[in-house]
Amino acid sequence: MRGVNRVMLIGNLGKEPEVQYLEGNIAVAKFPLATTETFKDRTGKLVSQTEWHTVVLWRGLAELAQKYLHKSSLVYIEGRLRTRSWDDKDGNRKFATEVVGDNLIMLDKRADTGSPPPDGGTEGPGSGDIMPDPSNDLPY
Repeated sequence: MRGVNRVMLIGNLGKEPEVQYLEGNIAVAKFPLATTETFKDRTGKLVSQTEWHTVVLWRGLAELAQKYLHKSSLVYIEGRLRTRSWDDKDGNRKFATEVVGDNLIMLDKRADTGSPPPDGGTEGPGSGDIMPDPSNDLPY
């Protein structure tokens, strides 16, 4: 039986996307995303819990993030979990689990993005369009 590795998050960017260009001019963006759940505890008091996720976007989605997203942007991210490991300078094994985004929907209102639509019309990024990532099979 096959497994399923799917993540869907709605949250706010913790800081501006950091975009780097790899060999072959391949764009990769990385940013922290905060998701907050609110619930009532046993005493009826509202409690909020915030989780932080590291999101990685490739190619077109990375460039879209660089152009339109900013700290506190509200976004829907759909993707998969990836865990990578490396050895630090002291030889200790380190691990990082990241969400590799396949789809992105910008949930901010148009006026909040600070940019006019790319085609001069009313539709485009920020209007709720799904932006698929054509590089779903890229390793990192």
